[in-house]
Amino acid sequence: MKNPQLWRFSRRGVALGVAIGIFFGFLMPLAQIPASAIAATIFRANVPTAIGSTLVTNPVTFAPIYVIAYKVGVVLLGKTPNKDSLEKVSQGITPTDQTSALKTENNTSLFNNFLNVSKPLVVGLAIFALVGGFVTYVVILWSWWVWIKIKRKRRTSKRQIS
Repeated sequence: MKNPQLWRFSRRGVALGVAIGIFFGFLMPLAQIPASAIAATIFRANVPTAIGSTLVTNPVTFAPIYVIAYKVGVVLLGKTPNKDSLEKVSQGITPTDQTSALKTENNTSLFNNFLNVSKPLVVGLAIFALVGGFVTYVVILWSWWVWIKIKRKRRTSKRQIS
């Protein structure tokens, strides 16, 4: 963390930092910031941009991203969404007045319903993380390069006028 390159705003460092932050922002619901800071340190990326870009998933964007990721996962896995599974998982534990055998059966079915929902969600989030990280890396590298070219062109045109 003492390496000054980790805190300097360079083209490659910022692009890689944002890509790492986007990757962990989509992939992990918890501990995004420490994971992105560690990865940025390992890959010599800009740490502040890695930390800041994890906020792609925040309390406002969390639900829509997870719903869309689930739908993408369902399409990629070729499954049909089971509305009963979604409702049972969201309802949680069954009422306590049932017998223990029925409770065990319901908990098992609740676990199976959770697995039916989580597989497409994990696949969708992994796709978002990989594609989002790659696209932001390329876009930032290209945008920075274009910005430098425009800046140099303006500077040389001012010199020619004077």
